[in-house]
Amino acid sequence: MRALGPLSIAVLLAAASPAEAGQFNAESFTLGNGLQVVVVQSHRTPAVAQMVWYKAGAADEPPGKSGIAHFVEHLMFRGSKATLPGAFSRTVGENGGRDNAFTTEDYTAYYETVAADRLELVMRLEAERMHDLLITEEQVKTEREVIIEERRTRIDNVPSALLSEQLEAVLFLNTHYRLPTIGWQHEMRGLTADDARSFYQAWYAPNNAVVVISGDVTVDRVRALAEKYYGPIPAKPVPEHLVLTEPPKVAATRLEMTSPRAANPYWSRSYLAPSFIEQGGRPADIATVLAELLGGGESSRLYKRLILGKKLATSVGVGYSAERGVGSFTIYAEPREGVDIATVEAAVTAEVAVFLRDGAPAEEVTRVKRRLQEGAIYDRDSLMAPARIIGSSLASGRSLAEVEAWPDRIGTVTPEELLKLARDMIKDDTAVTAVLLPEKRS
Repeated sequence: MRALGPLSIAVLLAAASPAEAGQFNAESFTLGNGLQVVVVQSHRTPAVAQMVWYKAGAADEPPGKSGIAHFVEHLMFRGSKATLPGAFSRTVGENGGRDNAFTTEDYTAYYETVAADRLELVMRLEAERMHDLLITEEQVKTEREVIIEERRTRIDNVPSALLSEQLEAVLFLNTHYRLPTIGWQHEMRGLTADDARSFYQAWYAPNNAVVVISGDVTVDRVRALAEKYYGPIPAKPVPEHLVLTEPPKVAATRLEMTSPRAANPYWSRSYLAPSFIEQGGRPADIATVLAELLGGGESSRLYKRLILGKKLATSVGVGYSAERGVGSFTIYAEPREGVDIATVEAAVTAEVAVFLRDGAPAEEVTRVKRRLQEGAIYDRDSLMAPARIIGSSLASGRSLAEVEAWPDRIGTVTPEELLKLARDMIKDDTAVTAVLLPEKRS
């Protein structure tokens, strides 16, 4: 059972200070126990979102304990000293709100959306489980079966998810990103209450967390509530993140999987990519624009060429994913009925080769950047988007100033930078290609 003993009273160290005018015009302050609190005011509707981000995820798991970060996420809903098992979500629901959580490689996030006058309730609930989570053998036994069933549903019974899992294990040779966030099933079965307590006690602390409040609030009210509920939780030493790097890739890899559960064939090609914070985040900004230009929707090059033009595919796109450690850049396509994988693969490869040879004209790059900047404007009107964007960025190592300046930074990406990054990153002789094929029926 988790117990910290008497709580020490923390004092606010820093007053709220607005960031320079930017994407969200957020304001931030830090409690004496090291908890960073960010407030995004939006008075369009009398609602509020709270997101609590812990800077710990699957990349921080001990060897042989894959899935423990996600397991602790589940156990966070099983009760604290003051909140009985099941009462957390039930209480939020009875007050007209919604709550959930998710785990990634680098962080774990918990969130609630409620009416603005219920903010104090959800802050109290989150503060309780930040330091007083109960982890019992019975809870672990029950919840372990829940996460194993979740793996069966989300991974084992989904051919594309299984193939993606295999792809990441090949793409990332050295870093923890090669392991599935949900865990390998054989290791999940061995997770114990002691494993869960150890991970929780090591990483769950106010000085390893960020709270983002977005919606119909004021900084003064959030500061008073944060001081009341989060402020008394004592800081404690937190382990250093183990940050590994990837060795140079020297060979291409091809994965092919045939499954009776696969409805349609699918092709993808993945490359190692810059991390979220590498070189101040500049390569990540360039990769974001590159992904949008090549495969970011109906205006992208690949969509126009393969779907509208040659009519070879029913879907095509590019995904760039990166956080604290290393990133991946993936091009994918689903062939139209009657078109084989080889034809689509050759067409995608040819279109990418044209870009690698010629780059993109300044006017095209400008249009792409404007699309991304317009999307940032729409994010301001969302209740959850500011909390998600700010929280994930801060939990991954970026600053609030960098988040606020993102639209401006995107606007400065040049065609020359796009071409250089693409040529450095998109190398088919070290890529991982994955093919999913439906099982042929006789």
